[in-house]
Amino acid sequence: MRRVRRLLFAVAIVALLFWWLSGEDAPVVESGSVLVVELSGAYVDAPQTSLLARLLGEEQRPLVSLLSDLHKAARDPRIEAVIVRVRNLQIGWAKAQEIRAGIRELSERGRRVASLLDLEAFGANLEYYVASAAPEVYATPAARAPLLGLAGEYLFFGGLWEFIGVELEVERIGRFKTAAETLAARGMSAANREMANSLLDSLNAQLLRGIGEARGLSEAEVRLAIDAAAVDPAEQQAQGLLDGVRELDELAQALGGGPMLYGRDYARVSPASAGIEPVARFALIYGSGGVVSGRGSRDSRGAPVLASDTVGEALEEAAAEPSFDALIFRVDSPGGSALASDSVWRALRRAQEEGKPVVASFSDVAASGGYYVAAAADAIVASPATLTGSIGVFALRPVLGGLYDKLDIGFETLTRGRHAALQLSARPLSEGDRERLQAQVRSIYELFVERVAEGRSMQVAAVDAMARGRVYTGEQALELGLVDELGGLFAATARAKRALGIDAEADVELVPYPPPRTLLEEITMEFDGAALSWAGIGVLEARLAALAPWLGALSEGAPVALLPFPFEVR
Repeated sequence: MRRVRRLLFAVAIVALLFWWLSGEDAPVVESGSVLVVELSGAYVDAPQTSLLARLLGEEQRPLVSLLSDLHKAARDPRIEAVIVRVRNLQIGWAKAQEIRAGIRELSERGRRVASLLDLEAFGANLEYYVASAAPEVYATPAARAPLLGLAGEYLFFGGLWEFIGVELEVERIGRFKTAAETLAARGMSAANREMANSLLDSLNAQLLRGIGEARGLSEAEVRLAIDAAAVDPAEQQAQGLLDGVRELDELAQALGGGPMLYGRDYARVSPASAGIEPVARFALIYGSGGVVSGRGSRDSRGAPVLASDTVGEALEEAAAEPSFDALIFRVDSPGGSALASDSVWRALRRAQEEGKPVVASFSDVAASGGYYVAAAADAIVASPATLTGSIGVFALRPVLGGLYDKLDIGFETLTRGRHAALQLSARPLSEGDRERLQAQVRSIYELFVERVAEGRSMQVAAVDAMARGRVYTGEQALELGLVDELGGLFAATARAKRALGIDAEADVELVPYPPPRTLLEEITMEFDGAALSWAGIGVLEARLAALAPWLGALSEGAPVALLPFPFEVR
C-alpha cells in the first residue's frame, strides 16, 4: 500500500505540473501571420483525451478542438496564410472528410492555404486525401508517401478454435450480419464479400472524386497516378498530385513570410479575438466506443465506452438545461449491447419532449447499436465515408466440450428446466434450445427494426428490407433514407440552426456535456480504470488488441448488435 500511495502521489505531482504548464497565456496574433497546423496521430470524439494519454505524450486530441481551430483561423483577419503539415494519421475516412471540409473553409474565406506532406509510409492514401483539400499541395524533399489505392484486410479465427477443440455456435438475423464470422469462420462468406466490396467501391469512388475535384484531374488520371504508385515527390509532381517540393520555412516564405504561429499555441487564442460571437449554445453529447450498460466513459483498458446510463442522463439533462438551445449527439460507435442501445434510444426520445432540436452527427462509425442509439433523433447527419447501418443482431455461444476432452478434463451437466442448458458451455445446443436462442435473437432484431422505423418514420417492412445486418457508407445510407444529410459536425450544427430559424452565418457555441472532468476526477479515473497504453506493439498484437473492446460486448452472454470486425480500409 505504501508503494501504491507513493505512485499515486508521484502521478498527482506530474499531473499538477502538466496542468500548470498547459495553462500558459494566449499568444499575441500579429497581422499577416502564417499559421502552421500540424496534423498527426489520432483525433478522437471526446471532450478531452485521457490524462494518462497526455502524460505519455500519445498523439490524441479531440477532433472538435481541431475543427474549431480551423474555423477560428478562417474567421481571424490576422491570419494571412495557413500551412497544413500532414504527418501519419490514425483516423477513419469520415474524420478525414471533416478535416478536409475545415481546410476548404480556410481558402473559401480568403486565407491562402497550402498542405505540406511530411511523412514516410508504405502507403499514404488517407494522408494525401486530407492534404489534397488545400489549393496547393507540397511535400518535403525526404517525404515518401505513395498513393497506392485502398485495401482492406480481414482476420478469421475459426480455425484457431477448431485447433484447440472449441466450437462456436452462432445465431443471427440477416445474411449480412457477419460480425460473428471474425471469430467463428475460417474465411469470408459470400454475403460478407458482397458487402465488403460494396463498401470498398463506395469509399474508392469518394477518394477518386475528392482527389480529382481538388487537383483538377479526371478520374482516369487519378487512377493512373494510383496505379503508378510514385514514391519520389518529383514523380508525384509530374502526375499533378503535387505543386512542388519545399521545406516548411521555404513554404512559409512563399506564402507571405509573415510571423509564424503554430497550431498548439493558436489553440489558446480566444474565439472572441477572432471575431466569433455566438448567438446560441448547443450541447455536444458524445457517444463514443462500444455500447455497454451502466455508467462510465472508459473501460479498464482506457478505451472509450458508450455507457447507457451516462449518455442517457446527459441527453435528458442537457435537454432540460435552459441555457442550451439544441442538442448535437455525436456518435462514434460500432455498437454493442442491444439492451443498452435501447436504453439510450428511449432516453433520446424523452429528451425530445423538451422541444429542442436533437441532431445526431455520425463520425467514422455509427453502426449496429451505434445506429440504434441515434435512430430517434430529429435528424441524422453522416459523412459520406461514415460506416453505418448494420441493423441486426447475433448471438455467439462457445462449446468447450472438445477442449475439455483434449485437456482430459471430465465434466457433467445437471439442469432443472427444459432450456436451462442454454446457460452451459460444455455441450452443443439441443434442437429445442437452439430454437429458443433463435427466438431470443429474432425478438431483439424485431424490436431494433421497430425502433428504427419509429425514429425514421418508415414502415417496418421497408426497414427490414435494408437491414439484415448490412453495413453502408453514409453516401449509400442517404439514398436509403437511413440518414438525412451528408456532412460532419458543423453540418449537423447548421441543421440545428435551421430548425431554430438561426441565420446560417451566425455563430453558435458547442459546449461538451457533461463538462470535461476536473483534474482530481481525471487522476481518480486513471487508477480506477487501470488504463493501459498499447504504444509500441507490433501489427499482429495491435490487431488482437483491437479485438478487446469488441469482445467486451460479448461478455454478458446475451445477443448483441455489433458491426463486423475488424473493419479498416487504408
